Amino acid sequence: MAPVGGFAVIGAGSDFKGKITVSVLITCIVAASSGLIFGYDIGISGGVTTMVPFLQKFFPSILRKAAEAKTNMYCVYDSQVLTSFTSSLYIAGLAASLVASRLATTLGRKNTMVLGGCTFLVGAAINGGAANIAMLILGRILLGFGVGFTNQATPVYLSEVAPPRWRGAFNTGFQFFIGIGVVAANCINYGTAKHSWGWRLSLGLAIVPAAIMTIGALLISDTPSSLVERGKLAQAKKSLAKVRGKGTDVEPELADLIKSCEIAKAANQEPFVTIFERQYRPHLVMAVAIPFFQQVTGINIIAFYAPVLFQSVGFGSDSALIASIILGVVNLGSILVSTFVVDRYGRRFLFILGGIQMFVCQVAVACVLEATTGVSGTKHISKSYAILVLVLMCIYAAGFGWSWGPLSWLIPSEIFPMKIRPTGQSISVAVNFATTFVLSQTFLTMLCHFKFGTFLFYAGWIAVMTIFVTFFLPETKGIPLDSMYTVWEQHWYWCRFVQKQPSQNLYDGN
Repeated sequence: MAPVGGFAVIGAGSDFKGKITVSVLITCIVAASSGLIFGYDIGISGGVTTMVPFLQKFFPSILRKAAEAKTNMYCVYDSQVLTSFTSSLYIAGLAASLVASRLATTLGRKNTMVLGGCTFLVGAAINGGAANIAMLILGRILLGFGVGFTNQATPVYLSEVAPPRWRGAFNTGFQFFIGIGVVAANCINYGTAKHSWGWRLSLGLAIVPAAIMTIGALLISDTPSSLVERGKLAQAKKSLAKVRGKGTDVEPELADLIKSCEIAKAANQEPFVTIFERQYRPHLVMAVAIPFFQQVTGINIIAFYAPVLFQSVGFGSDSALIASIILGVVNLGSILVSTFVVDRYGRRFLFILGGIQMFVCQVAVACVLEATTGVSGTKHISKSYAILVLVLMCIYAAGFGWSWGPLSWLIPSEIFPMKIRPTGQSISVAVNFATTFVLSQTFLTMLCHFKFGTFLFYAGWIAVMTIFVTFFLPETKGIPLDSMYTVWEQHWYWCRFVQKQPSQNLYDGN
C-alpha cells in the first residue's frame, strides 16, 4: 500500500511501492518545518528565565533568593510563578491537541498546520510586547494552541506522504526541525542576554519560525488520504500523481484509498469511542505509553531549564548559555544519525540502545553531583566537574536524539488505521503535553528537594521504558500503513486483543 493511503484495518492489502521523488522530498521538508516553532519555544524559555532584566521585571523574588548567602544551589529558581510561565503553554497545547483531531479530519492536515502557525505567531507577538505576567501567560497559552495543532497534524502528514521504506527517515525530519529550533533559540538567547531588552527580542523572534512554517504549509498540498477522506477525489488524484512522480499509474492506489475510506466511514462510529474498542487496545496503549515515556526521560525539562541547570552546577551565565547550545547541537547531530539508520536497523533497536545510553548517563550525573555538591547542595562544584556534567548530558542528549526523540512522534503516527489515525495522534500529543506540563511545573521544586536524586528519578523511568519496549513494542520498519495490523497479530502478547485479518503479502522494504 502506498504511504499516502487511507489505511483501514479491514480490507484487501496492497503493495504500492512508493519512491522518493523531488516532490515528496520538498513536501516532507516543508511539513517537517512545523517542528521549528515547538523547538524554538523549548529553547527560548529556559534562556529567558535566566536573564536578569526579565527576572527584575517579572520575578524579582528569584534575584533576591540568588543573592542570599549559602543558598542551596538546587533551590535558587524554585518559583511556582516562574514555572507557570513555562508550563502554561503545555496545558493549552493539551486542550488544542484534543480539538485538533476533528480539525485534521474536517479541515485536513495542511490547514490544521496553517492554523497552528497563525495562532503561534499571534502568541509570539504578545509575548514580545508583554508588560505584565498576565500578558506573558496569555501569549504562552496562544503559543500552546499553535503547538498543539501542529504537533498533532504534522507527524500524521509525514507518515501519510512518505514511502513505507523510508517512512522513519522522513518522519524524523519533524524532530530534526525541533532540534534546529532549540539550537537557534539558544544562540539568540546568548546574543541577547547582555541587553536590557534582550528578553523581548528572544520571545518576539518566535514570529520568524511561525511565519516560515505557515507560509511553507500554505504552499504544499494536503495528503491524498486526507483529501479522499473529505470527498475531494480530483484533488486527491492530482496530489497522488504529484508525490508519486511522472509516469506512475496512480489509479490502483487511488481506488484502494477510496475503498479504505468507504470502509472507515461505513462503521459510522465516533472515533473517540472506536479507539477504546478491545481490538485497538495495543494501539491505544502505545499512543499513551510512548509520549509519556518520552517526557519522563527528562529531556524537555533539561532543555527548558538547561541554562538554569548549568548555572546551578557551577557555570556562569554566559557559560551556561554556551553549554545549552552545545547540548542542542549534539542532539541535532544525533537526530541525523537516526534519520539514516531508523529504516535500516528498525525502531526497536534504536529505542533499546538509546534507553541504555540515557540510563547510564543519568545515573552518572547523579553520582557526580552527589560526590561534588553533597546532600545539602551548598558545596561549590569545581569547573572540571561542571564540564564532566556537561559531557555526560551531551551523551545523554545524543542517546535521546537517535531514539526517543524522533521515534516518539513516528510510532503513534504510523500504527493507527485511517479511521482513528487523527484521534490516536491527538491522544498521543495530549499525553505528551499533559506529562510535560506536570514535569515542567514540578521540576524546579523537585530539583530543590530531591537534588541529585532528580536524575535518579528519570533514570528509573528510562529503565522501565526500555524494558517495556523490549517486550511490548513490535517492529514497524518498512511495513505499509494499511498492513500494520499484522505486527499486532504476530506479537506474543497483543495477538490476543486484535481481530485476525485476511492474509496478504507484505511489502518487504527491499
